[in-house]
Amino acid sequence: MNYQILARKYRPQSFQEIVGQKYIITAICNAIDMGKIHHAWLLSGTRGVGKTTIGRLLAKSLNCHTKITSTPCRKCMTCKEIEKGTCLDFIEIDAASRTKIEDMREILDNIYYSPIKSRFKIYLIDEVHMLSRHSFNALLKTLEEPPKHIKFILATTDIEKIPKTIISRCLYFKLNILSEKNIFDYLTFVLNNENINFDVNALKTISEYAKGSMRDSLNLLEHAISFSKNNINLKNINKILGIPNKKNIYLLTKFLLDKDFNKIIFLLDKMNKINIEWENILIEMLRMLHHIAMIKLYSLEWSKNISENDQYDIKNIAYKKNKKDIQTCYKILLNGRKELVFSPNHQIGVKMTLLRAIEEIKK
Repeated sequence: MNYQILARKYRPQSFQEIVGQKYIITAICNAIDMGKIHHAWLLSGTRGVGKTTIGRLLAKSLNCHTKITSTPCRKCMTCKEIEKGTCLDFIEIDAASRTKIEDMREILDNIYYSPIKSRFKIYLIDEVHMLSRHSFNALLKTLEEPPKHIKFILATTDIEKIPKTIISRCLYFKLNILSEKNIFDYLTFVLNNENINFDVNALKTISEYAKGSMRDSLNLLEHAISFSKNNINLKNINKILGIPNKKNIYLLTKFLLDKDFNKIIFLLDKMNKINIEWENILIEMLRMLHHIAMIKLYSLEWSKNISENDQYDIKNIAYKKNKKDIQTCYKILLNGRKELVFSPNHQIGVKMTLLRAIEEIKK
């Protein structure tokens, strides 16, 4: 059974398929088509936004048998080998597992040998920030003036750990975190292509909890498909992610702004009997407080992406509460979420955060 996970099956195989990095892709493609080929690229950004994918597409563009082009043919032997990960002239290195100076010297000793059958020998060094100081020093001079047949592509999730001397020798691109709309639209495309039924609100929730990472969203989607047996709905997504249902979040937010801690404790104890992540209670209450604040300030724009049932509940709170209490609660819940890691457990942390918010708005 040759099942392929969604994150690999739907990995972009051309620059036109890359989602959410328009200006970077435009700059790279224009440079390739004009023949202005740099010797080293540095790509930074959070996990799952396309760093390694862009690196592989660059390799195909530079080594395609037809010519150096931003639209590689995908039919020649080199393009096929790069896609399969078997190209001998495209070397992918995981810097997290090869941090020692000895590893870097071994790599640098081999760069003077010509490519076996391609135009360039290309090194893609992933998580390059994990290299040791000595490894960076060894790489430094070679990175500035490598042999003409060598190209470097560096990828990192932590640009702050890369020495400035390395950055200055590369063409540096910072990849954007993907928007929820980018992710939602792509997941919709995937599910339509796979002929899988889905609930729009369930897909919106996955897009929110992916936190800007396309790979994370596809992994969550894969989990949802298995759990829901090809019929993805909001109830199942909430179970997978441990998210409280919206009615309970509405009631918690209402009780919070009503300063009724007894009802909050009763509802939290009731919610504790189901599988929820306690941090998600604060996350969803923060979303609710945001919606309440927005309806007071910008109601027409706010209502576009909210269902009618949710709009009614949110308006019910918004028109009865003042802006100051809403802002105060938002600030305390935000700080409370940051401090959850220091509490004895998340349940205690959530309860004490809500108690602190009530005491503050009582003043």
